[in-house]
Amino acid sequence: KPGLANIITLLVLLRYDWATAAWVTLLRVLAVSLLVGQFLAPGFVLSLGGAVASLIVLSVAQPLVYRMPLWFGPVTLSVLAALAHMMTQLFIVRLWLVPSPGVWVLAPVFIGAALLFGTVNGLIVAWLRATDPIRQ
Repeated sequence: KPGLANIITLLVLLRYDWATAAWVTLLRVLAVSLLVGQFLAPGFVLSLGGAVASLIVLSVAQPLVYRMPLWFGPVTLSVLAALAHMMTQLFIVRLWLVPSPGVWVLAPVFIGAALLFGTVNGLIVAWLRATDPIRQ
């Protein structure tokens, strides 16, 4: 999945703060799992694990947006969050669902997807922020 919901997370993070972005993200994961009837199923655990990992990475990287704006912006945040999300999901799959080292054969594909979609989503966030009339 391309992680389009992460666009909302990044917009909330950059407009408000990390705590608000965390609430939005965790409520989204919970609401979607309840709506599709997958609460506490493997898909929910994978989604929650990826969301928590990306939120942790964003909490560390967000202050760098203000300290190093040339290096850290929406694209960098999006790529870092996507990589954290994807790698955490692979770890969960390896430890819980498929206890085989063969899972890591898929890592380059998933890392490539995280880089691609993280970049695209970050560019979308940058464009939305640039065209926002109430920009903060």
